[in-house]
Amino acid sequence: MKLAGLGALGAALFASLPAWAQEATTEVAEAAAEVVEEVVPVMDKGDVSWMMVSTILVLFMTLPGLALFYGGLVRSKNMLSILMQTTVIACVMMIVWVVYGYSFAFGGSTSPWWGGTGKLFLSGVNADSMSATFSAGYEIPEYLFIAFQMTFAAITPALIIGAFAERVKFKAVLVFSVLWGTFSYFPIAHMVWDANGYLFAKGAIDFAGGTVVHINAGIAALVGALVIGPRIGYGKDNMAPHSMVMTMIGASMLWVGWFGFNVGSNLEANGGATLAMINTFICTAAATLAWCGIEAMQRGKASMLGAASGMVTGLVAITPACGTVGPMGSIALGIIATLASYLFVTVVKHKMKYDDSLDVFGIHGVAGIVGAVLTGVFSAAAFGGVKGDDYAMMAQLWIQIEGVLITIVWSGVVSFIAFKLVDMTIGLRVDNDTERQGLDLTTHGEQAYHS
Repeated sequence: MKLAGLGALGAALFASLPAWAQEATTEVAEAAAEVVEEVVPVMDKGDVSWMMVSTILVLFMTLPGLALFYGGLVRSKNMLSILMQTTVIACVMMIVWVVYGYSFAFGGSTSPWWGGTGKLFLSGVNADSMSATFSAGYEIPEYLFIAFQMTFAAITPALIIGAFAERVKFKAVLVFSVLWGTFSYFPIAHMVWDANGYLFAKGAIDFAGGTVVHINAGIAALVGALVIGPRIGYGKDNMAPHSMVMTMIGASMLWVGWFGFNVGSNLEANGGATLAMINTFICTAAATLAWCGIEAMQRGKASMLGAASGMVTGLVAITPACGTVGPMGSIALGIIATLASYLFVTVVKHKMKYDDSLDVFGIHGVAGIVGAVLTGVFSAAAFGGVKGDDYAMMAQLWIQIEGVLITIVWSGVVSFIAFKLVDMTIGLRVDNDTERQGLDLTTHGEQAYHS
């Protein structure tokens, strides 16, 4: 009986072996599939399509958005000079970017300060090479990442020219842009956005360029205004914008294009992109209303110039924060940034007597600083941000401040040296007669308007 029982048990075990083997095989297959999924990257056509659109939208910010925004703010005799400077700077920086800028920023170097020379002339890049996104296993074509980042490199030096509009030589602007891009923009882009960068490794949050673009450009603008000096007749002559219609059109184009700037920086079309999108709406709306409200209380009237200024202030402020703060936090951020920028534009600039012609520092620099610092606050879950209960707000706040300080010092030193080098070689400023006549005719032989 015992032998019979053992025989039956053995037979049962033998009969179950195929089932065990099938289960084991299934588990091994599933594990292998998981490994394959981890190893083989995915290129989602939706992500690629959105990033292509975002890249074009950022170009739209520059041409014609920024060009018309700045063009309307200058006097009519300098309208074309601003359009030309913006256009040619963008084109020059695109070429510089693919020759060596991309390598200096994202060339694969382990240096915390620059990307190295590994991708000079886009060496090793082809239609099959990929760049990582923020989701493991998802990638986009490297050419697309290069083009997207190229539009950032194109617009940033063009932002600076508003501080010394109407009085600087065309060739001086171009040479300065190349020098500044090489020694300020590319290294800071590497520090903040590259995985090996100093500030990236520290955990600094700069979703779309608060430090890289706006503080960087704003500080350069302030240095330029101080080094070059005020326009002839500043504080005495009427230097009001010649076309608020053009400025409004340009500001509106900036807002539309900014969705490429902010939402595209998510690198994927997913929920994170929609957070950046709604914040780009809400912060900008809040800042526009805040500027109009302050003007109405102080002067009794809200101006179109104020509305456009508030619009850009909100866009700048939300840029570093758009992927980590919530909509309610973005409203608060827009209002706080507007208060700071309004103070600098209407009070500090006049007391300090520097001629930041189109308020580049007052808006991009100041709102960029406020936005970058307060990103550390409003990203916390307590304020509606995406960071959880383990978020160390004070530690992050210090990292944000450190990023701001490094950007201010780096850009300030590079900008001063670059301006001085250009001035000592080809000269920065046009002569007095040329400035009085206007740069359109004297530099480009054209007029924006004919009577």
